[in-house]
Amino acid sequence: MVITRICGNTINPIFHIRHLKLESFLWNLIIRAALHHNLSPHSPISVYLRMRRHSVTPDFHTFPFLLPSFHNPAHLPLGRRTHAQILLFGLHADPFVRTSLLNMYSSCNDLASAQRVFDESISKDLPAWNSVVNGYAKAGLLDVARKLFDEMPERNVISWSCLINGYVTCGRNREALGLFREMQLSKIRPNEFTLSAVLSACGRLGALEEGRWVHAYVDKYNVEIDVVLGTSLIDMYAKCGSLERAKLVFVSLGCKKDVKAYSAMMCCLAMHGLTEECFQLFSEMTSNNINPNSVTFVGVLGACVHGGLVDEGRSYFAMMVERFGITPSIQHYGCMVDLYGRAGLIEEAESFIASMPMEPDELIWGSLLSGSRMLGDAKTCEAALKRLIELDPMSSGAYVLLSNVYAKTGRWIEVKGIKKVPGCSSVEVDGVIHEFVVGDESQEERESIYAMLDEVMQRLREEAGYVLDTREVLLDLDEEGKVKALSYHSEKLAIAFFLMKTRPGTPVRIIKNLRICGDCHLVMKLISKLYGREIVVRDCNRFHHFRNGSCSCRDYW
Repeated sequence: MVITRICGNTINPIFHIRHLKLESFLWNLIIRAALHHNLSPHSPISVYLRMRRHSVTPDFHTFPFLLPSFHNPAHLPLGRRTHAQILLFGLHADPFVRTSLLNMYSSCNDLASAQRVFDESISKDLPAWNSVVNGYAKAGLLDVARKLFDEMPERNVISWSCLINGYVTCGRNREALGLFREMQLSKIRPNEFTLSAVLSACGRLGALEEGRWVHAYVDKYNVEIDVVLGTSLIDMYAKCGSLERAKLVFVSLGCKKDVKAYSAMMCCLAMHGLTEECFQLFSEMTSNNINPNSVTFVGVLGACVHGGLVDEGRSYFAMMVERFGITPSIQHYGCMVDLYGRAGLIEEAESFIASMPMEPDELIWGSLLSGSRMLGDAKTCEAALKRLIELDPMSSGAYVLLSNVYAKTGRWIEVKGIKKVPGCSSVEVDGVIHEFVVGDESQEERESIYAMLDEVMQRLREEAGYVLDTREVLLDLDEEGKVKALSYHSEKLAIAFFLMKTRPGTPVRIIKNLRICGDCHLVMKLISKLYGREIVVRDCNRFHHFRNGSCSCRDYW
């Protein structure tokens, strides 16, 4: 009866056995149950201490169950004391114990101790290699992780997955995809974890063709699309601008849809400016008795931001607290500040910041800075910038926002000395990502690209009455210089290249690292109409879907 209660869902009565002398395997079961069921106040370490008080000697199963409970730097002292216990009982040479120690030190960010355990191992088995590679990858020390990976005498799917995920986590997405291609050549089949990491890299890069290949691989090898993999597919398709495919994956999940799947889909709809669809999906979720979580409301509030719906934003924020009992995080407060700022309600934004129960972070001051920048409110910009720089002295983006305000008001002296991040746009053609910067001279086909762009702009002038708006140029140049600077923005070069390389009617998808300017926004609208192209631009704020001369943002971005 005791064992049944331990292994089942109802495990609180396990401590009725405190007067019994149990063998170590029963205590191991109790430690394992405490770990997996998060039994407060009966933590795994408290069970272990009770085991020792009953004079039961731990074995090589005990510590692999106990060590995973130490998984952040605050747990490191207990982890080290447990290591001492392992040495005391002479279990340090066991491969399972050793791998658990490696994982514990890696999780606690003590890579020096992890490396020492690894180096002291008489025989380094594959789990030990994987653990130390994973530790360095998670810590962002990817060059060290890659060196160890290359030295491995053998590798399995876990080896590849740990390093691929490390590259993705650190934003080195191209290298992640490159490593995934190496994995394919090694004939090792990826698992769901690998595929989710690769899909994340595809989404961040806007590599739709590679993402579609991964989806085809999943179908070909009958990999189960569970909620985790399904959510990754939804996120990838949405970030690559293929919203319809994201919707198809969401629908195909059927009854497997949980709050994570709903939240991912709502965040996607918000990014694409489909505010009403986002609200409808929220209603569907709650009607199905699935309670929203914190991420759900980030998506819903984001939809309010992109739609400029201040009243709805206030309503959902109140609903989150009062109806669902969710404590607002800094992200939720950031959404509200962004919403007020974009709507021109700077005083309300400042009052909202003052009412926050936590100290405002970079997100909050950045949102206020962005909103006041849209209004040309230099005073509020300067105040927000001062607070932002106190928190993040290296925030070049903040200085750029302020410089844009100065430029619009003709304060060129203040603009000088601020180094701006160059605009960069990318498009995918035949599975290859091509990147462009403003005035790009590095392209092999630059003469053809510039000739194509000149041809496009000439057609826009003749057939649509397009006139270059040099007020968008936030540089201290003469009129001729402004015309040249504006004409060769990175997204214009990207679309010229795409039009040159693809068949008529092929949808265009552009990834831009900065906010799209008003002139380029107008150009995209006109090209979508005159060239009959669907154009999707993902800038740093949101998605813009251009069709037949209109944009999904309704010129609010």
